[in-house]
Amino acid sequence: MERKIGEYIGEDRGPLVICIGGIHGNEVAGITALERVLKMLRREPIRNPEFTYRGKFVAIRGNLQAIEEGKRFIDKDLNRNFLGARLNKLAFPEFAEDKEAIEIIQLVKKEITEYQPNKLLILDLHTTSSPGGIFTIVPEHNKSLKVALSMHAPIIRGMAKRVKGTTMQYFTSEKLGVPTKAIVFESGQHDDPNAVTLAVAAVIAALRSLGCVKDDDVESRHDLLLKTFSEDLPALARMVMKHSVKHGDGFRMNPGYANFQRVQKGEVVATDANGDIIIPEDGYILMPLYQSQGEDGFFLLKKIERNEVH
Repeated sequence: MERKIGEYIGEDRGPLVICIGGIHGNEVAGITALERVLKMLRREPIRNPEFTYRGKFVAIRGNLQAIEEGKRFIDKDLNRNFLGARLNKLAFPEFAEDKEAIEIIQLVKKEITEYQPNKLLILDLHTTSSPGGIFTIVPEHNKSLKVALSMHAPIIRGMAKRVKGTTMQYFTSEKLGVPTKAIVFESGQHDDPNAVTLAVAAVIAALRSLGCVKDDDVESRHDLLLKTFSEDLPALARMVMKHSVKHGDGFRMNPGYANFQRVQKGEVVATDANGDIIIPEDGYILMPLYQSQGEDGFFLLKKIERNEVH
């Protein structure tokens, strides 16, 4: 299995957009979506002779070993393993995910060196084990916010401070020599057929926002699709709590919870070896864990207003 799915280079200079699917090996909707986007870009000049693409689009696979085995990860969560200080000190990969992280970083740096872009976007595509709405995760700074808003999905703030070692965190903190934006897009439940279509829509929305393609190029229905699937969801939310899961603690999420489901203070949402796990305040639950692998049992969100974004 090749790391690189493919690329599309426009006639005009522009941003370098690197999209990653399958950072978690059981989340393959993003990979399928990227394959579709590449086909759409290659067909667009035939359908639309006026089409021009600005920049370079690169699609890559994340955790190759885990993808082959259909697992979230082999030794440790790859999206908690992009820790520059640790990876830079490794003489040899200690875990399977060390090798994966190092290869992804090397590929991104190689693309930057070869194309010499004036700006870079890293878009990391994911799905969740629970049903519910689509959403984006952005760093605490506002550099990525404009692109995230173009996806018309709820934007989650605060995760960068509490969840360490993610692609988003690494690529916006390391000095890559080019202004860099990074966004995570969650397109729905792992096996939901809509997850692929929504991931495609998010990628096209990002390309439009960056000026890589014009608003009326590459099937303009995607904005409507994203808006439809994010109806009645909070436009902006902040993570106020993360319930971490440790190996062997017997964590078990109570059935029936979905992304953005309202929960109340005192509500029992899960159990572990220590007993009931209770919600500390009213809010929305996000990414309740319904799979055997994972370090996060669930997140708790509070809705925020646009004027609260700093």
